[in-house]
Amino acid sequence: MLKNLSRDAMSTQKTVRQEAGTVEENPVRLDREKAEQIVDALNTDLADAYVLYHQLHKHHWNVEGAEHLQIHLFLQDAYEDVEEAADELAERAQTLGGVPHASMTALSEAATVEPEDEDVYDIRTSFENDLGMYGDIIESYREHIELADGLGDYATSEMLREQLETLEEHAHVIAHYLEDDTLVLESATK
Repeated sequence: MLKNLSRDAMSTQKTVRQEAGTVEENPVRLDREKAEQIVDALNTDLADAYVLYHQLHKHHWNVEGAEHLQIHLFLQDAYEDVEEAADELAERAQTLGGVPHASMTALSEAATVEPEDEDVYDIRTSFENDLGMYGDIIESYREHIELADGLGDYATSEMLREQLETLEEHAHVIAHYLEDDTLVLESATK
């Protein structure tokens, strides 16, 4: 019985190691004021990544039609790349002494992109919404790369450049899907 009481008491204790929204000294010796600016940018990118991730995942679940499998697989690759990027963003923010956003509330408040609503749309509309979001995120990344370079954080800017390349590749593929040229014929009954 004593062991159970001891475990119960321990499980209710909370020790905050670092408060959200703060930036502490970091092992890479980036000035705290500079780190604060970059952590803020990284948390914005992290929040936007999760909005994009959920929208791509939604479209992955709901895609139909003759090109279903190809698009289904592309969307899976795309959202998996976004998830991997989000992990890198969060780890970099932590490396710089910051606290990466983790709650849905914090992520929602920090996001600069608007998700599509809950309705299910045709794949062309879904891709148009995705392409718009990719474009907004790409522009934000370019600003954050410039910020990191200007503050002397070349490792963050390099990480963002690599992620930007993947974002641009996915946007390029979506733009191709949205072209009018296709081998899929309309129904023969028309």
